[in-house]
Amino acid sequence: METDREIELKFACGPEDLAAVLAAAPAGDDESRELISVYFDTPDRALQKAGASLRVREQAGRRVQTLKRGEGLVREEHEAPIEGLAPDPQLGPLPSLAPKGADLRPVFNVRVSRRQRSFRYRDAEIELALDQGEVSGGGDQKTPICEVELELKSGPPSALFHLARELSAAAPLYLTFESKAARGHALVSGEPPGAARYNEAVELSTDCTVAEAFEAVAGGALAQIAVNAASLRLTPGPEAVHQLRVGVRRLRSALSTFKPILRDESLDAVKADLKWLSHACDEVRNLDVFADETLHAAEIGDQPPPGVKVLRKAIDTARRRAWARAARTAASARFRALMIDVTAWVETGAWRDGEAAQAGVETFAGPALTRHRKRLSKRRDAAGGTDDTARHHLRIEAKKLRYAAEDLGGLYGRKAVHRYLDRLKELQEVLGQLNDLATAEPLVANLGLPAEAAFAAGELVGLQAAAKPRLVKRAAKAAKRLTEAEPFWV
Repeated sequence: METDREIELKFACGPEDLAAVLAAAPAGDDESRELISVYFDTPDRALQKAGASLRVREQAGRRVQTLKRGEGLVREEHEAPIEGLAPDPQLGPLPSLAPKGADLRPVFNVRVSRRQRSFRYRDAEIELALDQGEVSGGGDQKTPICEVELELKSGPPSALFHLARELSAAAPLYLTFESKAARGHALVSGEPPGAARYNEAVELSTDCTVAEAFEAVAGGALAQIAVNAASLRLTPGPEAVHQLRVGVRRLRSALSTFKPILRDESLDAVKADLKWLSHACDEVRNLDVFADETLHAAEIGDQPPPGVKVLRKAIDTARRRAWARAARTAASARFRALMIDVTAWVETGAWRDGEAAQAGVETFAGPALTRHRKRLSKRRDAAGGTDDTARHHLRIEAKKLRYAAEDLGGLYGRKAVHRYLDRLKELQEVLGQLNDLATAEPLVANLGLPAEAAFAAGELVGLQAAAKPRLVKRAAKAAKRLTEAEPFWV
């Protein structure tokens, strides 16, 4: 069975834009074909859980079995011709992924019409594929596919990103990290389209390099940004906004954690782009929190303040407008460029050439976590103080430490990591409540509410403020418990 490394970029687009993409691409050898693929897995989804996909594809009477493993730009690809309709369980690494005698069953089908072109571009051999079709499961389960794929056959990976920028200027292309296999599994499992959470359990091998660890962490965050931006464009709502912001925060936190190896001339531009994206969603997130927590609690209370119904109408109107603005951000040319540029920097940036980037992650993880812990400890007193800004900075440091602990925690004992994370989450929760108090008053003041709604908002903010002394005491106690906790990495 032939083993290869697939280096590919994938973009979602509209069917109406495929012709523009093809026209903007370099000239080359064109081919059109119909592809029918059947994806297989065990009843308990052993391959999916292992991060692998297995398909049998039929094309022009020829069948090829392909197993892919991994995520991101580079994946393992094991391919071999077969005779029958079912996969051969002995080919490639399949025996190590599925138990001997495993029941490999068809799970879903993918049918696409593919227009393909091969050409040379910037000293690279590249294959462009335009796929249009559908994924289908049992019964009436179907979801459409319209994708542009750029696969590097030989040459520098940077050529893929240069070409992606050119094609994205010709048509709106949205970088996606979701494979056809992932879409198929989501379809047959009945997952509704919508916001996707981040997989906290980043799997880092103890023998991986610092660069490989950063790629894994950054890749997960970029995938979270991409899928939730797609959800936001399709159906604007609070969960997509929240999860997109979490993805951005995780990536910004990773820049802080891995800063010692990331210093190059592009780092400041990456930071600026991510800061822009985060701030573009700040207002809508504050509105969502006020509406779903503060206002909702008043609505279901025994004695809602007068004007609550008018306030709800005004807040919901403001939220819809803010969701629309966030959706426009996720559809903007700047966002599309950001996703290509940041991914290019992660995968091909000059930072990768540094000696420190090739060191073992085990020697890096402990000092990196210690740096975050020291920064948090220096700000500990802000938890019980009167300065909301200082407390906000403490909250930022707590988030950075938590994300770093989650991302690097797989290198250590899980029980110890979870105990430490429980202390961190306790502090984060109460600091989040205090931050909501601090943002509520300026938020409602800037909405231009009608008098009756403004009165109700003022009363709700006042009731929140009355709880502040109790929350401050909780924050001080949580900060003390955290800074006195034994770090799991020492």
